[in-house]
Amino acid sequence: MIPENPTATACPPPKEADPRPTPWARQLQRAGYATRPQPSVHELLVTPFPEPGSRLRYAFGLSPAAVHRLARWSGWGGPLLVTLLAGLLRFRHLGSPRAVVFDETYYAKDAWSMLRLGYEGNWPDHLASDPQILGSPQVIPLSETGAFVAHPPTGKWVIALGEWMFGLTPFGWRFMTAALGTLSVLMLCRIGRRLFRSTLLGCLAGALMAVDGLHFVMSRTALLDLFVMVFALAAFGSLLLDRDRTRARLAAALPVDAAGRAHPGGHPGDRAGTGLRPWRLAAGLFLGLSASVKWNGLYFLAFFLVLTLLWDAGARRTAGAHRPYRAVLRRDGWSALALAVAAALAYLVTWTGWFLSDQAYGRHWADGRGGTWSWIPAPLRSLWHYEYGVYQFNVGLQSPHAYESNPWSWLVLGRPVLFHYTQAEPGTAGCHTTAPCSQTILALGTPLLWWSACCALGYLLYRWALRRDWRSGAVLCGVGAGYLPWFLYQDRTIFSFYAVVFVPYLSLAVTMMLGALAGPPGAGDRRRVRGVVVAAVLVLLIGWNFVHFLPIYTGQTIPYADWRARLWLGTWF
Repeated sequence: MIPENPTATACPPPKEADPRPTPWARQLQRAGYATRPQPSVHELLVTPFPEPGSRLRYAFGLSPAAVHRLARWSGWGGPLLVTLLAGLLRFRHLGSPRAVVFDETYYAKDAWSMLRLGYEGNWPDHLASDPQILGSPQVIPLSETGAFVAHPPTGKWVIALGEWMFGLTPFGWRFMTAALGTLSVLMLCRIGRRLFRSTLLGCLAGALMAVDGLHFVMSRTALLDLFVMVFALAAFGSLLLDRDRTRARLAAALPVDAAGRAHPGGHPGDRAGTGLRPWRLAAGLFLGLSASVKWNGLYFLAFFLVLTLLWDAGARRTAGAHRPYRAVLRRDGWSALALAVAAALAYLVTWTGWFLSDQAYGRHWADGRGGTWSWIPAPLRSLWHYEYGVYQFNVGLQSPHAYESNPWSWLVLGRPVLFHYTQAEPGTAGCHTTAPCSQTILALGTPLLWWSACCALGYLLYRWALRRDWRSGAVLCGVGAGYLPWFLYQDRTIFSFYAVVFVPYLSLAVTMMLGALAGPPGAGDRRRVRGVVVAAVLVLLIGWNFVHFLPIYTGQTIPYADWRARLWLGTWF
């Protein structure tokens, strides 16, 4: 019941907030921090790209329209320039050395076999056939008898595309790794731009990966791990697009108050649908392709599936869902299931050549066999049996190798892998000293970048655990998907170059740390200048570090003493 005289019984009006800042707030302001306004629910769901600032306009005398055109151009222009730099580095002298480098002896030949037969044929002796392939005239001792191979076919199909264009030559079998390695730089620039809502930070992330030594070497060598990384990164970018579009749809479903502001009243997050989600399906296809290159791609499927469901739950909670996880299962579970189904279908399609062949290894294993599972088509049972054997081989591989390493040492670059080493005598192969020279390809990440990444991961853990920063969680999820599973197989023979699959996320982590060093939005000029200088110095040092190690990334002829001087740690020999 409303009293006749409300003012007589109502509580006194609240006191107005003291506009003066507290002593702690004044200390923060002097340090360069400014209080940011509280965002609306719509802004929490849909984070807009910031408008270009006025500093550029004042510095160059540009009109507001010109500044906006420049900002729009830089969204693609900046990433394309970084990609051009990465491509020039990766394609320069791609066919050198004219040799079969490390495990190219397996994958380049299997790719040629798939191009000719549709499946992996038999080579009498991989190492003995290397001189025949590189010789003139070329001899290709390929048998049509199916061979047992330890990895699914997609990576070899990709290598085969380069061999189809340029032949069974070092340039031919390395072409697609260089092309996709370059493309991954463009992808990371755009992903970083969307993740951080900053073109500059996106380009910085791509530039850091472009000058990472491990990514560089793997982009110039016909091995499979780079393809796992590329497809998983494409899935990560697709899920980011799906996240933004889904949150925009939820924001559009929010009721609007009299002032025209969206608010989560009435729990719309429980009821609102998100419609078709093509980017989530695309992510499923990419994750299926990643798993069809090497088995560790399956872990990206598991980690990213959990990540995108947590994103959905967070979006629905922000939109006012009373029970966000129940809402996710009811409204978004079908799209998560569709992602898994798309991944499985993509995986099966990559085995088409094996299904259509008669002589591929294990193709007819299930023909005529009965048993409990006889209702499943024989080709699928044969594939399952083959894949089980491949899994047993991979997890049980314990052949000692001089360059094997434990995953505990990967982040600090404890034991890189020597892919190629030859000695050039004085007066030959560009050796202009009186002592023999060295030509090496060392799969080593750029040390300053990786050691900075160790600090950056600690910062991201803080941001994710204590500040609930979803971007930090996303980057850590990518690192975890590529890194943590290897700790389950520490008795297996494993190598540090497997870490290339999470190099993009290390680059994003370092970029996020550098962005924090440069200062938060609204920071004062003094704080901003100091932070930018520190960040710029670190970036320049990382670039110099890459150039310093470039000769041992590309097999250049250098004096033996110069090679030894670049091996900073005793475990690098």
